[in-house]
Amino acid sequence: MLLNNEKLYNLIRPGFENKLRLLKDKPEENIESSLKALGFAACGLHKSAEMAVKQPLPKLTEKQKDIFLDLVNQRLDGTPLAYITGRQNFMGIELLCDKRALIPRKETELLGQKALQLSLEITERKQRVDIIDACCGAGNLGLALASRNSNAYVYATDLSQEAVELTQENISFLNLNYQIKTIQGDLLSAFETPEYLGKIDLIVCNPPYISSVNVPKMDAEISAHEPVLAFDGGAMGINLIQRLIREAPKFLTPQGWLIFEIGAGQGSFISRVCEKSQLYQQIEPVFDDLGNIRAISAQKK
Repeated sequence: MLLNNEKLYNLIRPGFENKLRLLKDKPEENIESSLKALGFAACGLHKSAEMAVKQPLPKLTEKQKDIFLDLVNQRLDGTPLAYITGRQNFMGIELLCDKRALIPRKETELLGQKALQLSLEITERKQRVDIIDACCGAGNLGLALASRNSNAYVYATDLSQEAVELTQENISFLNLNYQIKTIQGDLLSAFETPEYLGKIDLIVCNPPYISSVNVPKMDAEISAHEPVLAFDGGAMGINLIQRLIREAPKFLTPQGWLIFEIGAGQGSFISRVCEKSQLYQQIEPVFDDLGNIRAISAQKK
C-alpha cells in the first residue's frame, strides 16, 4: 500500500526542521530539498537535493517508509546528505558522491564557470584544449569542463587513490571516457614526462586550503565525515597552493592558464604570491557575491 506522501512528510517535517543543522556552504540543502532527496533515496531513486526539490514528493510503500525514517535519522545524526543519497549536483551535472572524496560545493562553481570560460576562449584558437584537473576529488571540475566543451580533454589526478577511483566511476557514469583520463599522483607529479611538459592549456585545481589548526574547529558534519586530506592545507592553509603556483608553469603552453580556488580572506596574499613568483603575466581574481576573492586565474608568461 502506498502511503499518502503529503501526510507522511508533514508528520516528519516539524521534528526534522527542529533538529537539522544546515551548513552555509551547502545552500542547495534546505528542509524541503533534504526531505525530498531522502524520500527518493528510500525508493532507490538517487537524486541530489538540487534535483529532488524540483520534483513531486515520491510515494512510499510501508517498507520504504521504514527506510525513509532510517535515512532521516542518519541525516539528523550528522551524516552528509550527499553521502546518504549518493548524488551531488555540480554545474547542472548529477554526480556520484560518497565518502571517498569531498562533496562538491556550490562555491566551487565560481571556479568552474571561470575555467569553462577560459577553455572556450582557448577553443576559439585551438581545436583541442588539454586540461589538468589537480586535486580532482570526485572529478567534478574536469567532468563539468568536458561535458560543456566537446574539445576539452582532461587529465584528472589526486593524491588519494580512492578519490581517483570515484572520479573514474563518475567518468563512466557520465559516458565521458573518451574525454577524461585519471591518474593517481601528488599534485602535478604524475605529469613529469615529455607527454605533458609544456603541453597543457589549462590547469584547474580545488586544493585543500583550511589551516591545520582550524580543521578541528570545523563543523562535525564535515570534519567527521569528509576526507581530511581534501581540506587540510597545512599550517597556514596554503602549502599546496604555493607548490601549485611554482610548479604549474612548466606544464603550461605559452600563455596557458592556471586557475585555482582559495579560502575567503586568502585572496590578497595569494595574489601577491603569484605576482612575486614572476611566472605569470596576467593575474585575475574571481569574486563571490559578497566581494570575497574565491579563485585566482593566472596566465603563464
